Amino acid sequence: MIYLVEDDDSIRELVIYTLHSTGFEAVGFMCAKDFWKGIEKQMPALVLLDIMLPDEDGLQILKKLRSNTSTKKVPVIMLTAKGTEYDKVVGLDSGADDYIPKPFGMMELVSRIKAVLRRTEPVKDENVLEAGSISVDIDKHLVMADGKEVTLTLKEFELLCYLLKNKGFVLSRDKILSRIWGYDIDVETRTVDVHIRTLRQKLGSCGEMIETVRGVGYRIGGTR
Repeated sequence: MIYLVEDDDSIRELVIYTLHSTGFEAVGFMCAKDFWKGIEKQMPALVLLDIMLPDEDGLQILKKLRSNTSTKKVPVIMLTAKGTEYDKVVGLDSGADDYIPKPFGMMELVSRIKAVLRRTEPVKDENVLEAGSISVDIDKHLVMADGKEVTLTLKEFELLCYLLKNKGFVLSRDKILSRIWGYDIDVETRTVDVHIRTLRQKLGSCGEMIETVRGVGYRIGGTR
């Protein structure tokens, strides 16, 4: 979700329309008061912030965002008619991630938004595997499903990790057997079905994410 704080109705409507048409969810606010109410309901992925506002200027809003632990990492792009170097420096020094002087092109704005989102996207821990509400921390041997810790056997844990590492791909029973139980161990393919069943049960409603592909095997997370 992108929040735009802009008191000019025509600019606000055009920007929101452009964001929606390019695949973003976006909400516009005409003043700081409405923006702060929006923050209380939902944390945005990025804020587009005008400097000149009727009740509280953008730089004050930016400083408040950066001083609050819950909002200090939210990316902010300043939008303003003030195009002097001084205003740009003040905005960036106050913690803005980018600065676009008015008038600006809509496609340039979208491009800058995408660049900031890429730059500020948190780096994923390669030892943490996720699919929907399922999360596995390999190092800690910790499995979470719908926010609740799940206790698995070693084979169930290895099976879940194998499915998550190949999210979106169908794994045959033979592949699962060779990877989890080893080529040299005589285990029936039915063993895989049994472990899948118990794994689904332990994951609760999240267990539905493990799909059975008839005649082939199992998959988690749908298409990649």
